[in-house]
Amino acid sequence: MAKRPPASSPAEPFEENIIDVDVASEMQGSFLEYAYSVIYSRALPDARDGLKPVQRRILYTMANMGLRPDRGHVKSARVVGEVMGRLHPHGDGAIYDAMVRMAQPFSFRLPLIDGHGNFGSLDDGPAAYRYTEARLAASAMKMTESLEEDVVDFAANYDGREQEPEVLPAAIPALLVNGASGIAVGMATNLPPHNLSEVIAACRYLLKNPKATVVDLMKYLPGPDLPTGGVILGLDGVRDAYVEGRGSFKMRASVAVENVTARRQALVVTELPYNIGPEKVIEKIKDGVTAKRITGIADITDLSDGDRGLRLVIELKSGFNPQAVLQQLYKLTPLEEQFSINAVALVNGAPQTLGLIDLLKVFLEHRITVIRRRTQFRRTKAQERLHLVEGLLVAIVDIDEVIQVIRSSDDTAEARERLMSVFELSVIQTNFILEMPLRRLTKFSRIEIEQERDRLTAEIKELSRILEEPKAIESLVSDELSEVAKEFGTPRRTVLQEGDGAAVSASLEVTDDPCVVMLSSSGLLARFPESTTANTGGRTKHDVVVSSVSATARGTVGLVTSFGRIHKLSVVDIPALAPNETAMSLKGGGAVKEFVVLDKKEQPLALVDINEGSVLALGTRRGVVKRVTLDIPKSDTFDVIKLDESDEVVGAAMSKIGRAHV
Repeated sequence: MAKRPPASSPAEPFEENIIDVDVASEMQGSFLEYAYSVIYSRALPDARDGLKPVQRRILYTMANMGLRPDRGHVKSARVVGEVMGRLHPHGDGAIYDAMVRMAQPFSFRLPLIDGHGNFGSLDDGPAAYRYTEARLAASAMKMTESLEEDVVDFAANYDGREQEPEVLPAAIPALLVNGASGIAVGMATNLPPHNLSEVIAACRYLLKNPKATVVDLMKYLPGPDLPTGGVILGLDGVRDAYVEGRGSFKMRASVAVENVTARRQALVVTELPYNIGPEKVIEKIKDGVTAKRITGIADITDLSDGDRGLRLVIELKSGFNPQAVLQQLYKLTPLEEQFSINAVALVNGAPQTLGLIDLLKVFLEHRITVIRRRTQFRRTKAQERLHLVEGLLVAIVDIDEVIQVIRSSDDTAEARERLMSVFELSVIQTNFILEMPLRRLTKFSRIEIEQERDRLTAEIKELSRILEEPKAIESLVSDELSEVAKEFGTPRRTVLQEGDGAAVSASLEVTDDPCVVMLSSSGLLARFPESTTANTGGRTKHDVVVSSVSATARGTVGLVTSFGRIHKLSVVDIPALAPNETAMSLKGGGAVKEFVVLDKKEQPLALVDINEGSVLALGTRRGVVKRVTLDIPKSDTFDVIKLDESDEVVGAAMSKIGRAHV
């Protein structure tokens, strides 16, 4: 029989301590802590270096790892692991996403990371970090330059075991150059990229002219310069953003009208708005065509490649006005997008909305501070070295006495005290002499030491001059910015246009205007305005107009061939040309073979009006002349005369004078 377990002893009496907590206060405090964390540690960039904490930590870690542009790439996973383990405990996904963005030339105007492998596109994400490799770009070296020279303050990391810079020295105005985007609690930031050379030109002008206005600065920095190019419309919104920190503008794709065939025109897109990929555009166009909200589109093809870049060909149906179709696309697809500027960044640890002048001033003040601290550090190092060198020279001049003092001393401590007393040296100088190798006693070594002393003296004098003259520091900042612009500056990619780009009213389809269709001896077809005649001017070299007929843009004409057949031609498919004042030329027209299919020996002869009841006169090689009253069938090709096997038509003309001629 199983034994019953002994009854548990009663718990010892204890006194409950229940604390009443105000739920509203607790929630408010917790929310504020979360909000502060998001604002300061994740979402908003610092106005000085233009970087968010994760971006700063990535660059700092990669610099510490020695991943310079002249070194080989390393696995991105290694970088992510180092950043996450030492400085940024927010997950590998956030770190890798930030790393990828800094490597994408379509995201950053001046990429800071040199990526190797699939770092994604506008339509597709990157490969996993175990498959990609990375190292610092040359531009990133300017962001981390002089970190070892006490130019910025360091703070403890999340667990207090490491030190990280509160801000990078940042010789590049990265906030304006690469832009920024982020959503915090109760606020957000959204800044477009700009051209590096233009931003630096504005910085240098502001240094020389502290009272400069936004209008003055926009002469050097007229507007954003997007990595993907395109067109910016609405500069009034840009001016508002530069003054108040908030504004908006329109981004448009760069589109040209080209002839893809003799009968078809196409809209060729070579540049897209910022952060818009071709697949997104194609999808929206297909959806619009399916829903019948977009008309006039025959086909769309993406011919983009690594050599030619973006080339999106939107083929149009015959008879549609390219400009009118383009206006449809601007309205209904991402070929035109709105960009809202909200320039929010951290200044002295607090989020602020900044205009252009404030953005430039914060960066310039930061660079002035960096240069001053760097100069102080270098002067201190030079002074310390000069102190050692001067002591070394004293020892070399009186080397025999120095050796005698050392040899007569019982230990190092006594030697140190006697040297300090006899030669009036400091502790540092004395220790340096005691550790001096014998090779420094040569005659050439003394000359080198004296040269070093003179160089250090001149260097200290120059560094002191810079520290004592504020203008000297500003001049140094300006010169260094100029060198950055020369090294990394690139031409502007985005076209700036005044106005909002409002659509000009245009008929979607080509209007049925009167015109003249002409055929040349080389087999080219073209249509001209109604006032044009075939006898205008002289002839073009190696070509001449052999036939013309009056028609309308949406009408139909006939092409008589040597086989006694008429081929129907839709006038709207024939290229429209402007008349030449000097000589009639059909250069730019379409070849006959692009419009009709002819047999091997079949030749085009003349253009005729094919209205029902029209009278046509024909002449053959064997001397047969025949008058034919046209009976127009529904088919595109029909016979108008029956020919013997060895005969062919050599001439055709309308019976009404002026309707056609040979």
